[in-house]
Amino acid sequence: MENIYDLHLDKNKANYEPLSPLSFIKRTAMVYPDRTSVIHGDKTYTWKETYERSVRLASALVKMGIKKGDTVAVMGNNTPETYEAHFGVPMSGAVLNTLNIRLDAEAIAFILQHGEAKVIFTDREFSETTKSAIARLEKKPIIIDIDDALADGGELIGQEDYEAFIAKGDPDYEWQGPVDEWEAISLNYTSGTTGNPKGVVYHHRGAYLNAIGNAIDWNMSQHAVYLWTLPMFHCNGWCF
Repeated sequence: MENIYDLHLDKNKANYEPLSPLSFIKRTAMVYPDRTSVIHGDKTYTWKETYERSVRLASALVKMGIKKGDTVAVMGNNTPETYEAHFGVPMSGAVLNTLNIRLDAEAIAFILQHGEAKVIFTDREFSETTKSAIARLEKKPIIIDIDDALADGGELIGQEDYEAFIAKGDPDYEWQGPVDEWEAISLNYTSGTTGNPKGVVYHHRGAYLNAIGNAIDWNMSQHAVYLWTLPMFHCNGWCF
C-alpha cells in the first residue's frame, strides 16, 4: 500500500532548494547592496559590486569554455580576486582549487596535474613558482594574472589580467546553482608530511553548513566586520 506522505509531495522550487553558500552573496547583494563587502588597501567594494564582479567572472569562464565539473585553480593571497573566485567559479559550474601559496613548484605542479586544472589565476607575487610549476606540465592550464597592487614583486606571466578577463563577462549572466547539493564546490589538498598532497572535495551542502556553523560558533552579530588573517586557501575560505 502506498504511503500517503509519498503522494503529491515531490520536490519543487516552492518547497526545496539545494543548500549552497552561493545563496549567501545573492541575498546579501539584494538586501544590502550598498554596504561595504571588502576593503583591500585603497580598494573598497560594496556587496552589489562584489556580486556583479563574481557574476562577470562566472560568465567569462563559461565564455572561454569552462564546463560544469572543470577545475579552476587560484594561486593567490587574500585579495578581492581570490574572494570573488569562491563565488564566481562555482557560479560557472566549475570547482575551485585554491592552492597553498607556501608550496614549492613541484608540489604545485602535482596538484595542477592531479586536479586537472583548466585555468589558473595567479598573483604576480607567486609568478616564479607558478611559471616553474606549469613548465613541468604536459597539459598546461590557461594563466590569468592577478595584478595586486600590494604584491611583493613578481611579474605578469598570463595571457591577460583578471580585470580585463572579467570585463568580458556579462553582469546579467543567469548563473545556476547546483542541481544536487552533493555536487562539488571546491577541491582542497592536504599538506601531509609523507607522499604527495591528497585531494579533499567539499560539496555545496558541506560548505554551506560549515559557514553557518562558524557564524553560530563565533556568535557573529549583524554587519560584523572581519579581519581576514588566515589564508583563504585554508579550508577554501568556508571555515576558519
